[in-house]
Amino acid sequence: MEFISFCRAHGILIDIPPPIGVWRRYPTDDHPKKRNGAVKYMGDHGFVQNHAMDTEVSLWQPETPIKVDRQKIAKDLALVEAKRRADQADAVKRAAYIMSQTVLGKHEYLNAKGFVDSEDMIWGHEGKKTLVVPMRVDGHLVGCQLIEEDGSKKFLYGQRTSNAELVMDNKGIHILCEGYATGLSIQEAFRKMSRRYTIHVCFSAGNMKKVAEGLPDGLIIADNDKSGTGERVAKEIGWKYWMSDVVGEDANDTHQRIGLLKLGLSLVASLKLV
Repeated sequence: MEFISFCRAHGILIDIPPPIGVWRRYPTDDHPKKRNGAVKYMGDHGFVQNHAMDTEVSLWQPETPIKVDRQKIAKDLALVEAKRRADQADAVKRAAYIMSQTVLGKHEYLNAKGFVDSEDMIWGHEGKKTLVVPMRVDGHLVGCQLIEEDGSKKFLYGQRTSNAELVMDNKGIHILCEGYATGLSIQEAFRKMSRRYTIHVCFSAGNMKKVAEGLPDGLIIADNDKSGTGERVAKEIGWKYWMSDVVGEDANDTHQRIGLLKLGLSLVASLKLV
């Protein structure tokens, strides 16, 4: 498979290779308005990652026999790994600093998602109010998702996202979802139904697969993406799953459309607990 086809197989929207030796960001099939695709082309090999789906960098090598400098490839891989580790360490320090600067407060994003009276961790900086969602692996802080008042989101540069999650633990069934607002809606819906829960906000469909590997069983809350990514990943995990019957909706959208009680009834029915 040639390099462009390899990138497209990972959902990255790219037509021509980038300049040799530099990382470039590209839109993806599932998020065409963002730049979740990362590509580095080295001529005789390359590195590819769709941050919405892939938790690791994938190595491309051509199928047709060409002269390959394997020592150079090994050196490049070592450099990529060293930079990855250094960036992750810096992100941990940055996340800890940001968390130390947060205060409880209301946020326009929460208001827009139906949580008008909710307070959360807000970081005031540069005249902005940023909602901070901590991300942990095995309980250890690895980074955070920053959500602005207009709903735009980003992770810290270089942070680890593989296996990273936010856990809302009420000693109940394991429930996996992608987004933070979705997790909040699930939490409120299960409270409405007087059901226990352990909600894992995984931040991407691909990462839900990683998190699920370390858990016994549970329920997947899939986004009904136009691309079909949410449902496909839910089926690959193999657990019971719930998904809105409206294309383009996640559980938070459903919450706002039909209310918490009906959402709760639908979620519980998907577990055959009613």
